[in-house]
Amino acid sequence: MPFRKMKNKIPLLILIVSVSLTGCPADDANFSLDEPKEETNSIRELVAEAFPEGNVYIGAACHHNLMETKSGEILKRDFSYVTPANDFKQSYIHPEPGKYKYEKSDDWVQFCKTNTQVIRMHAPISPQCSQWVKDDARTAEEMESMLEEYIMALWTRYNGTSNIHWLDVVNETIDNTTGDWFGPKPGTDKWENPWPKIGYDESHPLKPPLYIKQAFTLANQYAPDVKQIINQHGALDKDTWEKMKALVAYLRENNLRIDGLGWQAHIDLGWEKIPGNIERLGEIVRWCHYNDLEFHITEFNVWLKDENAGKINEQATTFKAITKTVLDNRYNGIVGINFWHIRANDTQNKDRDGCLFDDNYEPKPAYYEIKELIESYR
Repeated sequence: MPFRKMKNKIPLLILIVSVSLTGCPADDANFSLDEPKEETNSIRELVAEAFPEGNVYIGAACHHNLMETKSGEILKRDFSYVTPANDFKQSYIHPEPGKYKYEKSDDWVQFCKTNTQVIRMHAPISPQCSQWVKDDARTAEEMESMLEEYIMALWTRYNGTSNIHWLDVVNETIDNTTGDWFGPKPGTDKWENPWPKIGYDESHPLKPPLYIKQAFTLANQYAPDVKQIINQHGALDKDTWEKMKALVAYLRENNLRIDGLGWQAHIDLGWEKIPGNIERLGEIVRWCHYNDLEFHITEFNVWLKDENAGKINEQATTFKAITKTVLDNRYNGIVGINFWHIRANDTQNKDRDGCLFDDNYEPKPAYYEIKELIESYR
């Protein structure tokens, strides 16, 4: 079925996705980067062959200091789509009042141009802000000024850069444990989101924080050439994502452009076995396309915690089930999948082993399952 853009919107049917799960090929077990086995192409080559319509992007995140390591080599070899981890965030770009640092972000633009890769600029207004912004004494007026200053500086610099395709405008707006808007906490050393200090839109039933509207207003103005994404983290629980849908509607009611919805999928082993999860994921992808939005898994790990340590075959099953659900729902719009780093040692959660490669850069069963899945669409 060819990729097409829906012109006449019709009610969606919620389909139960049938997931085909297979084990890791036995002859892949001894594969290494130093002595590659004679096998199929890289992930990026397989994606180009399987999805020539250009509606599927599969990529990975990486830190700047790993560019010249084996992680960087794998990134170049296997992925045509890159998220430069934290290197576009305010905490790096604007670490102190009056101080800006663009060395890492500029390096990423050049690195990806050299290697024919596109970028999702992970530069959201979010909890990932500079520590000085979290000062409890900040007023609403100061917060507004700091938000605008950062957006204007960064997005003016990179708008029009040919290989930057997406911009994460806002991240993690909803506390997925309470369903409330995620907000400030006392002090500057906690995981918090200081931006709701700007206030809330009390005129709307949703009462969303004003910073979200402000961020998209400025993004629409200063990054008109870049697709604009809103992200939410968590396990895809129903109430949170219904609130996200309502937030998208609110932004559009205010005549603001929003191009895609992102899910930060840092999930536990066996997520796909929880009743309703796979069905809800498929429904959200279809909802996005029905509403002229792209759908992206913007950060993708399957954690192996505690008693699940070492269960790499089961991990492959979870990775594959989720990837298959997204790819099976690609026909009416764009979908993207971004694996959050190459190996566990590259992440903040080294003990959870949530990536496609082990710490010796050896491909895990999940890597082969993803490749086999993509090949099945050719």
